[in-house]
Amino acid sequence: MASTDVEHTVGHGDGGHGEVEVIDTGWRREPADAPSARFGWHGAATKTFYGAAIFFALFLLAMIIGNHTGHIEDLYLIAFAVGTLFFAVRGWWMNRGKWS
Repeated sequence: MASTDVEHTVGHGDGGHGEVEVIDTGWRREPADAPSARFGWHGAATKTFYGAAIFFALFLLAMIIGNHTGHIEDLYLIAFAVGTLFFAVRGWWMNRGKWS
C-alpha cells in the first residue's frame, strides 16, 4: 500500500536517477486532538452556528406568509423551524457549562 506522507522532491534533470534534493514545505503532522493548533483555531464557531440556526428558523417561519393557499406547506415550515430551534437550544443547553 502506498504511503500517505507528503514528500516533495526535485530531480537534477537526469530522468530521476541520481541524487534527489528534498524540499521542506513546512508541513508537519498535527496532533489528533487539535489538528489546527498551528493556525490558532481550536474549535467550531458555536455562537455563529446558534445564530445561523435561529436566523434559519425565523426565515422558515417568515415563509409562511406567501402566495400558497394550502396549509400543508405551513405545517412543514413550522416543523422544520421547530426542529432547527430544538437542535440549537439542545446544543446550547448541553454546552452551557463548558469552558469556551
